[in-house]
Amino acid sequence: MTSPATSPAQAAVAMPERPSAWPWALQRLFLLAFLAAIGGLIWLLYQRDRDEQQATLVSDVLWLEQNFHLQFERNAELLQRFGDDYAAGSLDGATLDARAAAVRRLTQGTTQIVLLEGDGKERGAWPPMAGELTVGEAQPEVPAPAVARLAAALGRPVYSNAYAVVGGDIQFEVHVPAYRNGRPAATVVGLYSLRKMLGEVVPWWFAEKYQLNVLDSGGNLLMSKTQVEARRDAGLHQVAFDPPGHGLALQVVAFHHETRVLPILLVVTIAGLASAMTWSLWVLRRHVLSRYAAEKALRDEYAFRKAMEDSLHTGLRARDLQGRVTYVNPAFCRMVGWPAEELVGRAPPMPYWPPEHMDFLIEANQRLLGAPAGTQGLELKFMRHNGERFDALIYEAPLIDAAGRHCGWMGSVVDITERRRTEEFARAQQERLQFTARLVTMGELASALAHELNQPLAAISSYSTGCMNRAEQGLLKPEELRDALSKLSAQARRAGQIIRRVHDFVRRSEPRREQQPVAALVEDAAGLLEADARRRGVALVLDMEPDLPQVNMDRVMIEQVLVNILRNAMDAMQDTAPPDRALHLGVRRSGSGVELSVADRGCGIAPEVANRLFDAFFTTKRDGMGMGLNICRSIMELHHGKLWFEARDGGGTVFHLYLPGAD
Repeated sequence: MTSPATSPAQAAVAMPERPSAWPWALQRLFLLAFLAAIGGLIWLLYQRDRDEQQATLVSDVLWLEQNFHLQFERNAELLQRFGDDYAAGSLDGATLDARAAAVRRLTQGTTQIVLLEGDGKERGAWPPMAGELTVGEAQPEVPAPAVARLAAALGRPVYSNAYAVVGGDIQFEVHVPAYRNGRPAATVVGLYSLRKMLGEVVPWWFAEKYQLNVLDSGGNLLMSKTQVEARRDAGLHQVAFDPPGHGLALQVVAFHHETRVLPILLVVTIAGLASAMTWSLWVLRRHVLSRYAAEKALRDEYAFRKAMEDSLHTGLRARDLQGRVTYVNPAFCRMVGWPAEELVGRAPPMPYWPPEHMDFLIEANQRLLGAPAGTQGLELKFMRHNGERFDALIYEAPLIDAAGRHCGWMGSVVDITERRRTEEFARAQQERLQFTARLVTMGELASALAHELNQPLAAISSYSTGCMNRAEQGLLKPEELRDALSKLSAQARRAGQIIRRVHDFVRRSEPRREQQPVAALVEDAAGLLEADARRRGVALVLDMEPDLPQVNMDRVMIEQVLVNILRNAMDAMQDTAPPDRALHLGVRRSGSGVELSVADRGCGIAPEVANRLFDAFFTTKRDGMGMGLNICRSIMELHHGKLWFEARDGGGTVFHLYLPGAD
């Protein structure tokens, strides 16, 4: 037993000494000897049964072999008598046919009887031969002349090689010579079908117990007979199939043993007793070693969990329902700079909470402790032991004990200071790039804007000079002065409007999204490009629906997107015929938002360019930076909008800008 002050880690490590091993080793030895004796007895019974089955198999095979011998001898005797009677001249005409048919019926396994004259010519065949019989080149002639000559020379029946015939059967021949006056007078040939021979000679009881295979000299299977499905081989025996010989063999495979109730009952009884004894011994051992096994598992589990948590770079912090810290891992301690001994047991406020954020952190902590069970993520400012502040991303999840009760909160803490710095740097770089792009655009428009400003300034100078001349001559009337001043004011307003548009477009300010009308933005963008459009000979056609909804946007950013798209459209029409240089700017309602479309009659966009059009640093212009459309798409995504393009009917391209409506 551990004391109440002992921690779970100390309890897991403080293990009892393992009991002495030699009594258990002795019991294992006795048990193994007993099981070996039982196994040996079962093996002896099994081996004895196998020997008896093998003896029965050999006996049945020898009987079958003798049966084949007797049948072949009987068939040869019938063929010999038929040949002798024909050689004696007692068979002719209808008598010959009737006798041959009777002999074929009496000879088991034969499919045909052929009678050859002494010179080898065929006298008759019963039944008659029809077409080609053999398959392949193993037996080109049926019956085989060489076998007939050998039989006549030896004066006894001779068997031919086995050969395949049409229909998937195997056939062999027996040639029986007949003599007259000591000279070969005829040869009777019996054509055996191996399939028919097995079917007529092998009894039904043999086919139910065994599988009979006929093999050639190379061990290849020629024919097989059985009436049961093979389950497992219980024995095998093989003898030469002679006659017909020529390397043929009979192979007999026993499928299964006969069921013997008494040996099985004995084996089952012995195995049951052995299992019961083994089980009782195992229960006793488990009872003695249960405490040791449980504590060892606890120690291993604690060591694994401790190693896993110590290897993490994510800080782990466990708290109870009152917010008191119950556990912190080394990563969390390294992150905040306080050791675990100073953090465990602490209740809010925590030492790593910055004083300037104390009120907010206390409120957030109370809100979290009172929230319903569920994973929550929160970004907070924490303080290290040395006073350094850092950004932390915290995910809090309910802590469930073994009984399924919510007993606290488990938090994972990630230091995201570097990530926030990187995001801020990237945002600043993006703003600087957008500002640079606007400056580049205004630099390209400077000539046209200078010409546009020169007109109202020249008009102001002309009106003021005329008024002064008339005044010096004393001819200036009040009505003429009022009219001149009105025109001077209109030209000044025109120049001021141009300067305001330029100032608004290039001014650098923090992004600020607010509800604004789209119509004023479109008019300012069109006015900013009006002079450049006249210089290029492009007609700017504005088609805007009335009563458009307001959208949340940063006006300068969206105006930059629209100006960039309009200028790209004018660039695309530099080779277009002057009458066709019309740039259509449409503004219409789309659902709850607004869609702007810029349609040109330019050269269009090639398919190989379309896939890379919005990529950074990709450009088709000689002096372009390749960032214009990439910045435009980033601005539209920042406003939760979309930017896409499509080919225009009749030539050219249409760019679409969609901005969602204000909530």
